[in-house]
Amino acid sequence: MKLISSGTSPFVRKVLVLLNETGQLDEVELVTAATTPYDTAPKVASANPIGKIPALIRAEGPAIYDSRVICRYLDDRARAGLYPDGRLWETLTLEATADGIMEAAVLMVYEHKMRPGEAFVEAWVDAQWAKVERAVGALNARWMSHLRGPLDMGQIAVGCALAYLDFRHDDRGWRKGNDALDDWFAVFAQRDSMVATRPH
Repeated sequence: MKLISSGTSPFVRKVLVLLNETGQLDEVELVTAATTPYDTAPKVASANPIGKIPALIRAEGPAIYDSRVICRYLDDRARAGLYPDGRLWETLTLEATADGIMEAAVLMVYEHKMRPGEAFVEAWVDAQWAKVERAVGALNARWMSHLRGPLDMGQIAVGCALAYLDFRHDDRGWRKGNDALDDWFAVFAQRDSMVATRPH
C-alpha cells in the first residue's frame, strides 16, 4: 500500500498514528506530495479526484481517500477494534469533532498563506477559530469520560487535532478554560505513536 501524504497534515498524522498503534506502518509506503487548494499535485489528483490528502493506494482495489475512510479501512484490516461496537456512534462523533477542529485550523493557515494581503479576510479566520473554541470547549465539558477510556479512533483524532493547534496556532491558547482536556492531552501526547509522528 502507498499513502499519499504530507509531513504537516493533521489528517495524515491521524492515519500514521493508527498505523503505529496497529503495527501496520511497515506495510505502507509513504509518498510525499506538495499540494495546495490552488495547485493540486498530479499524484494526489490521480488517487483522489477531490485533490486532498491523505489517499491510500491499494493493490486489491481502487484508491480510498478521506482520513476517516482510510482509518476505518486500516482498523478493519488489522482487526484492531479502534471503532468498538459498544460505543461506535460516540467514537465516530468524537472523530468528526476532531476532524472539524483540524479542518478549521487548516483553513486558517491557508487564509494566511494563500491570499495576498488585500484579499486576506480576518473575519474569516476569526470565524474558523470560533468553531475550534466551541469544539474544544465541548470536548472539555462533555467528552472527558470517553477520552479517559480505552483507546479508540476518537481519542487518536482528538490527540492529532490538539497537537495541530499547538503546531500552527499555539498563540491562540486553546488550553484556557479547558483544564481537563489539557491534562488529558499532556499524557496522550507522550504515547509512542504520537511522539513518532510529530511534524517537523
